[in-house]
Amino acid sequence: MENKTEIITETKKEFPVIRKRIGNTTYLVWVHFAQTAGETMQEKIRRMLRDEVRYMPENG
Repeated sequence: MENKTEIITETKKEFPVIRKRIGNTTYLVWVHFAQTAGETMQEKIRRMLRDEVRYMPENG
């Protein structure tokens, strides 16, 4: 089975589309960004990682 990720922009769509094929199933994800967002994507990823680590159970 081949896993393939492809980013496409369809002229009929307002947002770009990510197409991911896994086996015989193709997934389509439409991407958009809020113009009124209070944080950048970098800030959001850092916050999510920080929160994830904060709530991880301790090993051992």
